[in-house]
Amino acid sequence: MLESGEPLAEALKKKLEKIKALKKDGKVLYKTRFEKDTDIAHIKEKYSGFKSGDKDVTVFKIAGRLMGFRKHGKATFADIKDFTDKIQLYVSQREVGEEIYNEFLNMDIGDWTGIEGNVFVTHAGELSINVLRFELLSKAIRILPEKWHGLKDKELRYRQRYLDFTVNPEVKNIFLTRIKIINAIREFLNNCGFKEVETPMLQPIPGGAAARPFATHHNALDIDLYLRIAPELYLKRLIIGGFEKVFEINRNFRNEGISYKHNPEFTMLEFYQAYADYNDMMNITENLIKFVSKQSTGKLTIIYKGNEISLDGKWEKITMLEAIYKYSGIKLSFDNTKEELLSKAKSLEIEIDKDSGKGKIINKMFEALVEPGLIQPTFIKDYPIEISPLAKKHPGNENLAERFELFIGGEEIANAFSELIDPEEQLARFKSQVKSKSEEERITGRIDVDFLKALEYGMPPAGGEGIGIDRLVMLLTNSNSIRDVILFPLLRPEQE
Repeated sequence: MLESGEPLAEALKKKLEKIKALKKDGKVLYKTRFEKDTDIAHIKEKYSGFKSGDKDVTVFKIAGRLMGFRKHGKATFADIKDFTDKIQLYVSQREVGEEIYNEFLNMDIGDWTGIEGNVFVTHAGELSINVLRFELLSKAIRILPEKWHGLKDKELRYRQRYLDFTVNPEVKNIFLTRIKIINAIREFLNNCGFKEVETPMLQPIPGGAAARPFATHHNALDIDLYLRIAPELYLKRLIIGGFEKVFEINRNFRNEGISYKHNPEFTMLEFYQAYADYNDMMNITENLIKFVSKQSTGKLTIIYKGNEISLDGKWEKITMLEAIYKYSGIKLSFDNTKEELLSKAKSLEIEIDKDSGKGKIINKMFEALVEPGLIQPTFIKDYPIEISPLAKKHPGNENLAERFELFIGGEEIANAFSELIDPEEQLARFKSQVKSKSEEERITGRIDVDFLKALEYGMPPAGGEGIGIDRLVMLLTNSNSIRDVILFPLLRPEQE
């Protein structure tokens, strides 16, 4: 806790005594409402042309948290911060009277306060509010982190995000950008004729990805259920039902590890378009991300982890096997024997699971040799079918699938494919997953009979895609960790 240090503990003790005295004197410490008529950003914009000595008699009503006091005899300067900005307050004993002035001095940093006053500019040139009346709206009991050192402990910032917003204004800007990103995604897809839908988060069979799910139990129906790992199979049911373009901005849950780019609860965009293939999805994706970047940041050139990335122009499209050769000089193909591939991986110190087929080995080598170098936007296409159980087989090579992943800044941002719509082949793929030695594949490879039944009624050709919104926000805000772009990331319980 913030008060664990001795000086803070003593300050908290004095604060509690002060609050007890205020209550004894009949002071109301927690009000019901305050009718503000503007915000600080609006005031700053309206009076941006004011110079030293200028003032206006218009009275405004603002509200926010007190962030600092500077007493100068019978006048006090303070800072108040609302959601939009911060401004200086000026309280004069001559203006409000001695009793009211002393009441203001009895306020504390962190208190929520309603202010009535007019605008002027000090001799030092700072736009300020001359306080005529004030009202305590909510008394802060705990001590805010001190202004000069702020809140620097990363884990404490994640646990107490409300304090993070208070003392680190740049953090709020990340989440305001996140809001713009999600709004822009909706705007783009709506303008392209997509319909936003909602699909179940509790599913009897977890499908649409290879991942370990969270399990729960529904008492009334006495059935086991799973938090969804992906909405894919339900969105495909909508395509089967006649919807031509659908999307969902969805929360997914995977009971797996935590890293700088993985959180057990995360946000995805998934969208599907009938009569389209993975080439169409590439075009949509490029246009979507360019639009989102312009709408949310105002530019197409971004900085991510020290690299300047241009989202402008046409993005590179290259197959996985071509990319391995381009970035490492190693020429691989499915004509290589499994032993040859394993030998090459071992010589490069790339660990391979002993049960991996050729496709998994090639993918592991791609991840190690190529992924980190994909800084500029690059579509890697034609993935091994072994790792693409829901994708359509490539017509030119039965070992490959019509699938791509988009990489920017060395990170996977999107995953898409031409959808597998043949029910017999889909059943065979499901059966293969059920036999897999990978626990995640076995769990998610349980045969979804209802989905197969839906496929048997006929699904039109379609392209489908998932984009990790958290990773996209990381990219567009130059954030190093997924925890920096999730309001309340999952953390280990705090020890008492």
